[in-house]
Amino acid sequence: MSDLRVAIIGYGLAGRYFHAPLVASTPGLVVASVITSDERRQRQAGAEHPDARVLPRLQDALEQAPDLVVIATANTAHVELASAALDRGVPAVVDKPLASSADEAQELVGRAERAGVLLTVFQNRRWDTDQLTLRRLIDDGALGNITRYESRFERWRPDPAPQNWREALPSEQGGGVLLDLGSHLVDQALVLFGPASRVYAEVASRRGTPGDDDVFIALQHAGGTTSHLWGSAFAPAPGPRLRVQGTAGGFVVTGLDPQEAAMREGRRPAGDADWGRPAEWEYPRLLAGERSVPVPPEPGDWPRFYALVREALMAGGPPPVDPRDAVEALRVLEAARQSARTRSVIALESGPRRERSATV
Repeated sequence: MSDLRVAIIGYGLAGRYFHAPLVASTPGLVVASVITSDERRQRQAGAEHPDARVLPRLQDALEQAPDLVVIATANTAHVELASAALDRGVPAVVDKPLASSADEAQELVGRAERAGVLLTVFQNRRWDTDQLTLRRLIDDGALGNITRYESRFERWRPDPAPQNWREALPSEQGGGVLLDLGSHLVDQALVLFGPASRVYAEVASRRGTPGDDDVFIALQHAGGTTSHLWGSAFAPAPGPRLRVQGTAGGFVVTGLDPQEAAMREGRRPAGDADWGRPAEWEYPRLLAGERSVPVPPEPGDWPRFYALVREALMAGGPPPVDPRDAVEALRVLEAARQSARTRSVIALESGPRRERSATV
């Protein structure tokens, strides 16, 4: 079978540094076109993907009949662009969040189901080294029952970047940390511990940006675990990436998964034997009181996402991320915003936990 032809919509941070390189590194997939109206980014795309057509409009790409569209634009454009692709029968990968609201996301999922076309969401951080290692420890029973899960994506960026749409747009237009980092934090917690029954949150703009830049979310999962989640662009003293408390032991990860930094530096996963592996001095640790031992980590595996997309398209298997998971996560994020506004705990309806797509 010939390679599947992929159209990358948007060539900013996500399209240029994450999606296009991962697609190009996946056997069976090829970057056939890049769609951006920005002349500077058109030149970048042409230089970095010389075999791809660089086009200004999605319609131009759809006329080339791609096998897959990847939407890596500002959040407010996700629904419109994904709808256009699905209506043409073209499968779509949408960068997180799937939409700016849970209702919009639900409508998009329904559109894909009615059309019988694959739709999935780029929740790449399910394949972070810390998540894969924690999953292994949980499955092995090394931690016992998890009582509290603490997760952070905290950065120190005291000067706002007005050219960055995530900071320039108000929250209701898809900007802010809650929709950005919060989408990863909540998705990871729900995948690990199931649906949330109660939500409490604090959401603020510490730097006076239109969108929020500092958030804390507490989730009470229906299964009994409590998740404490922090996302911030204004944290001069970041906490550990993960701190997990269990009835048999604890787990601490201090550093971030190395894949984002590697891709920003121009490294690519193909042929890199050390891809996704943290430095030895950053190995996570298993603790029980005064006992503390390093844990050999699972390597991070963002390339797995597009390998699973390829398998789903070629063999008709499930998508790597069920888009209904994105709807559920958005409902939690909306409850978090309501909690912060009303300074109250928000109760969520919690039905039976459904099986989610595998993370390995």
